Amino acid sequence: MGSLSKMEKPHAMFIPYPAQGHINPMLKLAKLLHRKGFYITFVNTEYNHRRLLKARGSNSLDGLPDFQFKTIPDGLPPSEGNATQHVPSLCYSTSHNCLRPLCSLISEINSSSSSGSHPPVSCVIGDGVMTFTIMAAREFGIPVAMFWTASAAGCLGYMQYSKLVEQGLVPFKDENFLTNGDLETTIEWIPPMQNIRLRDIPSFIRTTDKNDIMLNFFIQELQRLPKANAIIMNTFDPLEHHVLQALSSKLPPIYTIGPINTLVADLVADEKMEAIRSNLWNEQSECVEWLNSKKPSSVVYVNFGSITVMSPQQLVEFAWGLANSEKPFLWITRPDLVEGKSAVLPSEFAAVTRERGMVGNWCNQEEVLKHPAVGAFLTHSGWNSTMESIFGGVPMISWPFFAEQQTNCRYCCTEWENGLEIENDVKRNDVEKLVRELMEGKKGEAMRESAKEWRKKAMEACMPGGSSPKNLDRVIAEVLSKNLTNGVPN
Repeated sequence: MGSLSKMEKPHAMFIPYPAQGHINPMLKLAKLLHRKGFYITFVNTEYNHRRLLKARGSNSLDGLPDFQFKTIPDGLPPSEGNATQHVPSLCYSTSHNCLRPLCSLISEINSSSSSGSHPPVSCVIGDGVMTFTIMAAREFGIPVAMFWTASAAGCLGYMQYSKLVEQGLVPFKDENFLTNGDLETTIEWIPPMQNIRLRDIPSFIRTTDKNDIMLNFFIQELQRLPKANAIIMNTFDPLEHHVLQALSSKLPPIYTIGPINTLVADLVADEKMEAIRSNLWNEQSECVEWLNSKKPSSVVYVNFGSITVMSPQQLVEFAWGLANSEKPFLWITRPDLVEGKSAVLPSEFAAVTRERGMVGNWCNQEEVLKHPAVGAFLTHSGWNSTMESIFGGVPMISWPFFAEQQTNCRYCCTEWENGLEIENDVKRNDVEKLVRELMEGKKGEAMRESAKEWRKKAMEACMPGGSSPKNLDRVIAEVLSKNLTNGVPN
C-alpha cells in the first residue's frame, strides 16, 4: 500500500469511546494502520479535543497530511472541565446523539475529497461500545470493524447480561446485595468461566433498577456488536484462548492484535508518529528519572487509572498500607482521584515516606511498567494497565473499581496466577500484607515467575511472524480493504 497515490489510499475513520482508557489503544491501532498505508481520520469528542490541546499543547493535534483529527459533539451540556465525564450520562448521550453528527462528518469528508487532498472514507473502526458506528458505516456502504478495547473475558461477561435479567438474577431484589452474599452466587452456564461468581461479572449488574442506564446500555451494545464485519481485540491467543473460542461462535471474525503497545513499538518507528500522543493529563518525566535511582524490582508502582475514584478514608488506608510496607513506591494520584474533592495525602504520611516514595499526578505508564526498578503494580485492573503489566512482566495487586475490572482481577488471581486481590473495604493492614507478600513472599515468588512467563508469551505473539502482526495483516486484507478495487472505494 505504501506506493499508492494519495487518492488511492484506503481511508480509515476511528471513533473511540471518549475516555482515556479507550482513546489510548484506539490511537495505537490508528498508527498501525497508518504504517500499513491508510489515510487516518481520528474522531474525538469536542470536550476531549479541548482537553488534549490543554494537556499537550495547541499544535499537538495538527496531525500529519495523512493523519487528521476531527471532532463531533458528545451531546452533553457544554463544560470546560478537565476530568473524565460522568460515565452513565456519557454512555446514554453517545448512544443517542452521536450517529447523525458522525454521518454528517463522513459526508463532509467525502464531499471535500473531490479536491484531491484526501481520499473518501473507505472503512470505519468504532469502539466496541460505540455501536452506532456500525449504523453509520452501513449508511455509507463501507466495512466496519469494532475495536473491543477491554478483555475478551469482559466481553463474554457483558454478553451474559440479557440472560441474567431473563433468569431473574439481575437486577437484585435487595438493596443490601453488596453485603448479604448475593454477589457470591456462582454461575455454571458460561463454559470457559468455571465457577464464576456474580461479583466477577462486569459490575454494571450491581443494581436494583431494571431501568439502570449502564445495565441497559451494555445489553444494547452487545446485541449490536455481532452486526459488525469484524471484531479486533487487544489481547493475544494464549492469554484468553478458551474465552476467545467461546466468543468465536457469537461474534463476527475476531482478530487479536495484542499487546497493542508492543506491536506499535515494533512496527511504528517514526518520530512524527511518536509525537502524536493521547494523554489527557500532563505526563511527568521526573517519574522515570526517579525510578532510575532505584534498585531492580524494588519499587511498588501505584496507579488506579483515569476513572477510578475513592473515598478520603480509602486514600488514607492505601497511604498507610504503603508506608507500613516499608517498600519504595511511585504513586500516581490524579487530581480527581478522590470523589468530590482533591486527593490530599496526610502530612504525616509525606514525612514518613519522603525518602522512599514519590507521588505524582500522571506519568507515561508504559515506560514505568517496563522499567527494571518496578517490582509490583497496585492497580484497578483496567485492561490497558493489565496488558502493560503483563508485557512488563510485573505481578499485580488488584483493587478493581468497576466495569470488567472485576473480571480481569479474577483472571489475574485464578487463571493467570500473576496477581492478588484487595477487598473493596480497603484496610491498611491488608495493603501492607499483600505488598510484602508480592515483593518478598513465597506466594509472591510464584506470581513473579508466572508474570515472567506471560511476558515471554506476549513477546512471542508480537514478534515478526507472531499471531498479532499476522492478524493485523489479515483484518486489513479480509475486512478493512474489502470494498477497495485497486485501492479505490467501490
